[in-house]
Amino acid sequence: MQPKESDAAGGGGVSREEKVKGILDEILEKLPDGFNMIEIMAKVEERTPYIIVAFQECERMNFLTKEITRSLKELNLGLKGELTITTDMEELGNALFLDTVPESWTKLAYPSLQGLGGWYADLLLRIKELESWTADFALPTTVWLAGFFNPQSFLTAIMQSMARKNEWPLDRMCLSVEVTKKNREDMTSPPREGAYVYGLYMEGARWDTQTGVIADARLKELTPNMPVIFIKAVPVDRQETKNVYECPVYKTRMRGPTFIWTFNLKTKEKPAKWVLAAVCLLLSV
Repeated sequence: MQPKESDAAGGGGVSREEKVKGILDEILEKLPDGFNMIEIMAKVEERTPYIIVAFQECERMNFLTKEITRSLKELNLGLKGELTITTDMEELGNALFLDTVPESWTKLAYPSLQGLGGWYADLLLRIKELESWTADFALPTTVWLAGFFNPQSFLTAIMQSMARKNEWPLDRMCLSVEVTKKNREDMTSPPREGAYVYGLYMEGARWDTQTGVIADARLKELTPNMPVIFIKAVPVDRQETKNVYECPVYKTRMRGPTFIWTFNLKTKEKPAKWVLAAVCLLLSV
């Protein structure tokens, strides 16, 4: 970070400090302004479960983008010599140089195994998704489940809104999952109840769209895409329990602490086969 390392390797290359400064400038330039929560909240009359999720997501995004802006501006002043370089600034500079996500950002973000470049592109997509949702608060035709800080809150909102609509007790409800034969581009309107979600991947097996069941994985297809999934809520006693595999859903390949939910997926084979193959759904690969 200090000028001692800024002598360019081999004479004609870009110095470490210049590279860090370039990445820093690019991130700040592309980062949109935070969400104006007062304006956003003024748009809605009734706070439905989905709208509350949107508010929470915008607030969390604001915390993250504020920290990104604050830390980068501070580092910029340090590089110019206007501030003394602290350990935090040194670590931030190292992360930018090595294409890893700085720790002060990951603390406020969501689990991810990507390098900084991929992570930041993904962050901009998440912001875009939130911007289009909060423009009119109409639930998108298909919802990008991986785009949430807290996907569980969205899945819970599906149950809450259907419980209110049908006057069902929330504690006697569960999610019903139906894998469609369509991709995101084929969807034209949201369902009357529940939601269409996209952007999931299967690990350990694949989804056979023709037969509508889990099938053996193909060679070299490690995490095949899933078609759009229709999620709605049903009373527990109406839940399908025959010929289903209780498939865990995780945010990343790390699995474990990134667990979100269990989706019951149709299977012709015994569920034990998929348990042994450790089949799961992932939100990002």
